[in-house]
This record gives sequence, C-alpha cells and structure tokens, in this order.
Amino acid sequence: MPERQTPSPSASAAKFIFVTGGVTSSLGKGIISASLAKLLQARGFRVTIQKFDPYINIDPGTLNPYEHGECYVTDDGAETDLDLGHYERFLNTPTSQANNVTTGRIYDHVIRREREGAFLGKTVQVVPHITDEIKRRMLLLGQNGQFDVVITEIGGCIGDIESLPFVEAVRQLRWELPEYDSLVIHLTLLPYLKAAGELKTKPTQHSVRDLREAGLQPDILVCRSEHPIPMEMRRKIALFCNVKINSVIESLDADSIYSVPLLMRKEGLDERVIKRLKLTGGTQQPDLEAWKDFLGKLKNPTEEVTIALVGKYVELPDAYKSINEAFVHAGAQNECKVTVRSIQSDNITHENIAALLHGCDGVLVAPGFGERGFEGKIVAVKYVREHNIPFFGICLGMQVAVVEYARNVLGLLDANSTEMDALTPNPVVAMMEEQKNVTLKGGTMRLGAYACDLRRGSKAAKAYAKNHISERHRHRYEFNNDYLKQFEDSGLQATGTNPETGLVEVIELPTHPWFVAGQFHPELKSTVEQPHPLFVRFVRAAIQHRKG
Repeated sequence: MPERQTPSPSASAAKFIFVTGGVTSSLGKGIISASLAKLLQARGFRVTIQKFDPYINIDPGTLNPYEHGECYVTDDGAETDLDLGHYERFLNTPTSQANNVTTGRIYDHVIRREREGAFLGKTVQVVPHITDEIKRRMLLLGQNGQFDVVITEIGGCIGDIESLPFVEAVRQLRWELPEYDSLVIHLTLLPYLKAAGELKTKPTQHSVRDLREAGLQPDILVCRSEHPIPMEMRRKIALFCNVKINSVIESLDADSIYSVPLLMRKEGLDERVIKRLKLTGGTQQPDLEAWKDFLGKLKNPTEEVTIALVGKYVELPDAYKSINEAFVHAGAQNECKVTVRSIQSDNITHENIAALLHGCDGVLVAPGFGERGFEGKIVAVKYVREHNIPFFGICLGMQVAVVEYARNVLGLLDANSTEMDALTPNPVVAMMEEQKNVTLKGGTMRLGAYACDLRRGSKAAKAYAKNHISERHRHRYEFNNDYLKQFEDSGLQATGTNPETGLVEVIELPTHPWFVAGQFHPELKSTVEQPHPLFVRFVRAAIQHRKG
C-alpha cells in the first residue's frame, strides 16, 4: 500500500472540514455548516466557511432569483450564493470573493492559463488540472493564518455528474493532508413512510455507497429526519455506512434555523469534530449565552406586527432571504413577532391597494431589476406616503419612492427611471456614466461596500447612532442629482450621500412617521449579534403604528 503523501509547504496549520450532501437537495448543508462553525467559534476557534458550487455560471450574479434564490453580495463586491448570507448571519464575520467558487470560475481560470501557455503544451484535463485548481482554492483561506478551521460546503448532491471534480479534489486532499487535519461530514435524509409507519435508511445507505465509490469515506453522518431516530436504527446506519455510532447525528426539523446550533450541540456534533481533528486550545464548553438570549426573545415576543413585502419574486421565499432574516433579527431585538406578508407587485392597482395592505403596520418595497411590477410598487409607495404607514425602500425600492414623489408631488407626471423608460423626459433616476458603455452583465454593477455620510439629526443617523457608515451595493442606476434641489425644496430630503461622488444613498420624508429608503442593501449586513439598525427602527415604527 502506498504511503500517505507529504502535504505541500503551502498547506497550513488550519484544519479542513468538508460537508457533502446526498439523497436530495435543500437538506440544509449551509445551515449545518453554519451551525457547526458557530459551535466551534463559541469555543474560541477562528472559523470560516466557503461554498463550492457545481454550476458553470461564473457566479450567481446573472441568475434569475427564481433559479437560485437571492444573490448575496460581500464587502469586496463578490456576487455569491445565498448560503454565504447564512455564514455571516451565524458567525457575525464578513465573507469575501474567496468564500464562494463555482465550476465556471474554476474552468475560466484554467482555460485562461492554458491560453497563456502556462501548461507548456500539455493536454489539459479534469485530473489533474481542474482538480488541482479546486484544491488550491479549497486551501486558500487556510493559508493566511487567520483561521483555525475552514469548513467547505460542496454544493449539489453526491451522484450528480457536475459535482464529481469537487469530490475527487476532496479525495486527493484527504490523501495529501496530515491524517488529523481533515474530515468529511455527509448530510443525508431519512424519509418517513407514513404507510409503513417508520423511517427508512436505504437512501442514506445508497448515498454513502455513492460517496465511497468516489473514494470518500464520511467520518460523520448528519441525518435529517422528521422523527427521532431510534438507537437501533443508529446502529444499523453506523454498521452499513462504516461510521462509529456516536458519529450518526440526528438533525430533526427545527422551529427556526437559529435553533439548529443548539440541536447540534445536544447531539455532540462539535465534540465529535474536535476529537476527530484533535483540535486544541478551545474552551471546554461553547459560550452560547448571547445566542440563547436571542432565541429567548425570538420565541417569546411581547409585540406583533405585520409587514408587507412588495416585490416581483415573492413566490420564492429565498429570493428575499436576507430581508426575511433581517426581520427575524430586528423582531427579536424589539421582542416582537414580525409576520411578513408577501405581495406580488404585478397585482397591485389603485383599486385594490387598500385591501392588499389592510392590517399591515409597515411596507417594505424590495429590490429588483426590470420594469415588471414597477408601476405596482409606485402605487404602494403613494398609498403608504399619503396614509402615514411606515415605509422602508431598498435599492429599487428607493428609486420607486423617488419616481412616485416626482410624479405625484413635484408634478413631473412623466418622470421615470431610464431603466424603465430610456427616453423619459424627466429621468429622476438614471444610469451611472461609467455604466453606459458596459455590455457585459456579470460583475459590472456598483458592487460591494461604499461609504455614506448621514445628515446629522436625520432618522437614518439616529438609527445608526453615527454619521459615517458603510453599506453594500448592487445596482446600475442612481438618483439623478440634477433634480436634487427640486426634491429637497418640496420636502423629500437626501440625508445620506457618498462622500466621494455625491451620489444620493438615503432619502427621507421628515414629516412622515417613518419614510426612509436606501440605495444600498442593508439586509446584507444584518446578523444575529448585530441586527441592522434600519430594520430595528423600521420594526419599532411599525409597532408604534399598530398601537396608534
């Protein structure tokens, strides 16, 4: 039998955990990864998580939200998978371009290098060239000395053709890294057959068999289930899947994703990982007091409000995942249950808006692209502005508020965004100059973190409790400053601006109970430990509105 290879000098002292999934998609690999990371972080370890996606798109930036849920944007401007949002919300630490890699990005890099002659005329193949590039990126975050543990989530299901290069790369890494420097966690499903009245282990057995055929033996199995897993069944799974019985972890359906770390702690997932990796230096018990305090507020609210989420992708909850989670964080901060009522903006008319918003204590107009549903959003903003209902606009939601105000207050009846009408006589929202010659769609918008100066005494400044902030962006169109004086003279204030460009970042109506909109995406920075201040104040305004 050949000897284990010596790892390359570039391999770091960090430990590597690989999370794979089987049987079906949407089992929650991202939540399990984030929960394990939280438990390790709570013990004092420095942890990061990365997602490797098998699709050929360079990134999710050009994908319709119905295809892949929301596109999550990092501080450094990376358009990434929505699982990175879970990572940040659980760990309260920012991710970056390096935390999300797709097949498309891997192949693009390798092909570019081939065109440059980097392979000296050799035949470029999946093994070793593609797998070498995957391995290089898998190790990248562990080489800077910032992390003790790097968790890598492999997208897709075991058995999918497109996932095979990633699985092969993990197989090679497990051979190359020192024995106790890596482990594999496999997430599977134990379906419950109502007719038989029992859980079935066969899909899990087959999934592990497929994994082993690809050269990987899981160290830990996390089994999703609707019912508790009897000990006898755990023994059966351990026997047929070649894992220790205490490495068969039960993952029951939870009332909240934020309960999962505590469920995994109860199952001893973190202890199994620490023992298998021989991790040293952490505390004996994880410090989860702040997390438990958050859950206590979340599950025992003293107030309740209903918020209307007006958007064009409302049929798919994942399309506005970060917004929904920001409401969870802000609700807990206010000890308030926030019920989000999704309203398809296509369906809004002047005749039905009152009925659609009946019983709502606040309205959020969501971000998006394109003209579909745009006029419905304008109707919604006009209604909440005139009826003093708390309003919060995000990105396109701010642009909608600008167009609505221009038409119905300034009297510019033909005002519009040039995204919706390129020939509008009154382009109160227009494309940035540097965007006008851009023909490529992916990664070409104003992306990532930008500074914003807030006007002293404004609602936004009071919410943040500071006057200088940084928020993440993802858009091409901006408030047209040629109209700024008209707006301000009539009452709509630009209370946040970019200090370098003068671009408007925040608008407010000072005379309204809460009418605030931002060109940025505040939902992307809301976490369990740091709920976003604009969401917190918006929910507080909704509570006050409900009380009258």
